[in-house]
Amino acid sequence: MQTTLEPRVSRPMPAKPDSELWLAAVYRRARERTNELWLVQPMGGGALRSITFGQALDESRRIAAHLASRGYPPGSSIAILSQNCAHFVMMDLAIWMGGHVSVPLYPTMTPATIRYVLDHANARALFVGKLPAVPDGAIPDEIDGLSCALSPPNRFLRWEDVVATTAPLQRETERGAEEVGAILYTSGTTGRPKGVEHTFGAMAATTRCFGSLLDANASDRLVSYLPLAHTAERAFIEGASFASGARIYFCESLETFVADVQRARPTLFVGVPRIWVKLREGILAKIPEARLRRLLRTPILGEMVRRKVLSGLGLDRVRHCGTGAAPTPVELRDFFSRLGLDLLELYGMTENFGFSHLSLPGRLRRGWIAPPLPGVEARLGPDGEVEVKSPGTMRGYHRDPEATAAAFTSDGFLRTGDRGEIDGDGFLRIVGRTKEIFKTSKGKYVAPSAIENALLANSLCELACVMGTGEPQPFAVVVLSESARSRAASADARGPIRAELESLLASVNATLPSHEHLSRIVVSDAVWTVEDGLLTPTLKLRRDPIEARFAARAAAAPLGVSWLGGAAGAVRQQGVVSRRSMRATSIPRRKRFSPRSQALSGWTPSRSPSRSPPCPPCSWSTPTSCSARSTRGSVRTSCRRCRTGWSW
Repeated sequence: MQTTLEPRVSRPMPAKPDSELWLAAVYRRARERTNELWLVQPMGGGALRSITFGQALDESRRIAAHLASRGYPPGSSIAILSQNCAHFVMMDLAIWMGGHVSVPLYPTMTPATIRYVLDHANARALFVGKLPAVPDGAIPDEIDGLSCALSPPNRFLRWEDVVATTAPLQRETERGAEEVGAILYTSGTTGRPKGVEHTFGAMAATTRCFGSLLDANASDRLVSYLPLAHTAERAFIEGASFASGARIYFCESLETFVADVQRARPTLFVGVPRIWVKLREGILAKIPEARLRRLLRTPILGEMVRRKVLSGLGLDRVRHCGTGAAPTPVELRDFFSRLGLDLLELYGMTENFGFSHLSLPGRLRRGWIAPPLPGVEARLGPDGEVEVKSPGTMRGYHRDPEATAAAFTSDGFLRTGDRGEIDGDGFLRIVGRTKEIFKTSKGKYVAPSAIENALLANSLCELACVMGTGEPQPFAVVVLSESARSRAASADARGPIRAELESLLASVNATLPSHEHLSRIVVSDAVWTVEDGLLTPTLKLRRDPIEARFAARAAAAPLGVSWLGGAAGAVRQQGVVSRRSMRATSIPRRKRFSPRSQALSGWTPSRSPSRSPPCPPCSWSTPTSCSARSTRGSVRTSCRRCRTGWSW
């Protein structure tokens, strides 16, 4: 493993002229392929609108002319509040044609966050696109705006009316490589979102690199469903289409997602890990994993099964599929590899427009991501933090010079905030976020992401969050998959699920050092969503809200496996009092330190009872009745008087 500051440098990117910037590329496509289909938009009720390059450019030019008539200063921020749709792409183009900066907003932002971003970006206008409703109190009265056919009712001018009454902007606007084209606000896993300024040059460099490596071309078909306010979707769907001319299909809703993908039959497909988890869950709901493995190992039948499964997902034409935005469990990549889909894992961040690392066909290494992409330098800092220098690096944080300075080293490397390892071939592995690592009451540090990935490798778990700051041992709160939730709908039916989770807990603990052993798995009493603030728009965990909502209750739960919201289904093992909660559980002595308890918790009985400190609840000075010792020397004991158990 590399631990020095010497960077791993990939081969350089060749210099490219400004003609390959996004806006110039789209102008060229419109001239060369005027009548070819480009954007396919569901309009509701099964209706589709098919938009050619010529039509898209004509509407964008007319909206750009409208912007020019409003007299905004050059380089003004124009915000977009919309779900993914064809109008979103045309809004971007119109903003750039008008000489302005695009500021996309996540449609799931709270009204307070929307107002904050509009104010922080000094937005002159707001384009409202496809939305179920305009959030109450989100849009200031003084801001100008425009809406489209898929927008909810609002006070703004209608896109269609402006297009019908406004002559198109005749000139082809030239935007320079060093001009800021977009301000992307982070999804806000911690604190307020920061505005990341990206130039046209940085954005185009990213799509040139990925397009070259993956051979993206005009015959490709893409599906747009991840938020277009996020780097991944802008770079690998919208930007890839600008650069290559690939066709974009949009999704109508989550309920129609599979049907939308089946209609598109994409050749390039990108998903965040949770999407791949949901797709796996859908497959296993129809065929048990053990049977699927047996079928796939059968020479002729296996190929037929692969084709049928992928065809059912709409992914039977995929040449390359990617995963990113969060760590992807190795077992999840293995699952889809058996189906013939190699998930190419992307590592990057908003601050470098995703231009950092990407695993490539023929160069996959289990448990590792990839070497740096062409033109990228990567190294580990003194504390193991991954530091990257990339052609896609941001110009800085909007109106925040202090945060910008803190984001870079003295020699210009971007601090990613991730801790990683780099092997002798330059392959990168992420071991956790620096800000996510926490300390137990024993003074040991725990990196939760690797443990969470181990839990998510099991199809029972859809989401997992490992926590335990100040506790003797970490523990996990999980959201069961949809099929598992159905099976465990009542307390009486939870036995099989509980047994599987017990086995999962034991198997995960067997792979971990003792200070990372999970003391319990606690099943959440709620499904975590973007709307309730527990997930980001790209379906990553918001750890602070999750811990605020669940940590105290989970820390007080019994050892082993239990459900929040009641004792039903809990594995009642020996009573243990955490240093925080001092919650006592009285258990008959004959059940303490059972083989099941030992397997789940990683503790083994000591050869002789140990004299312990006074009992915390009753203060009896000689409480020891029996004890267990971990491999690192910690002792678990119990009180003869009150039968309380605790660790010391």
